Amino acid sequence: MRSVRLLAAAFGALAATAPAFGQDIKALPGAPQNSQKAQTAASPAAPADPFAAIPEAKPSDVASVDAIVTALYDVISGDAGVKRDWNRFRSLFYPGARMIPTGKNAQTGQVSARVASPEAYIKANEAFLEEGFHEREIHRHADAYGNIVQVFSSYEARRKLDDDKPFARGINSIQLFNDGKRWWVVTVAWSPETSDHPLPKGYAGKPAA
Repeated sequence: MRSVRLLAAAFGALAATAPAFGQDIKALPGAPQNSQKAQTAASPAAPADPFAAIPEAKPSDVASVDAIVTALYDVISGDAGVKRDWNRFRSLFYPGARMIPTGKNAQTGQVSARVASPEAYIKANEAFLEEGFHEREIHRHADAYGNIVQVFSSYEARRKLDDDKPFARGINSIQLFNDGKRWWVVTVAWSPETSDHPLPKGYAGKPAA
């Protein structure tokens, strides 16, 4: 949706390897403001049409649940030095969508979540991903009701496609919405696998060689 840098570098002082969809979490903006005046000054005016800033999606990326989940993994993956197609990434997300990495602080033991926009995710992770990062889905469970779908998608992350073993695994929780024309990503929340929380049976895929 969601690597070798420790989450100490990504989420303050977390001890696990960074999850899929959020590497350099400390770089994300979002320190709380104490005054309404400060909040107002820090928040740009919303555009009249929130869809106007979203690039047009490839029809094949948003035609089905499988297509948009596949696109979400594909667009952040690539070899070292390969620029990611960030407009394709932006095109997958509904206005106001959120990316939420979670994890445990190694020093305090506090479990925390950090809420960021897709744009903040790009700014925080662009350089890291271009060092070489491949993420693939290894299992999916989806529940649907009306126009919404909740996907639990477990993942493996590698620096290179031919690496024998992943350096990180975890689960992406992906919320999707269909407006009658296409699918949109509304939220991606993720948690890395740790010794305390191994991937559950059925989500771990085949054992690494």
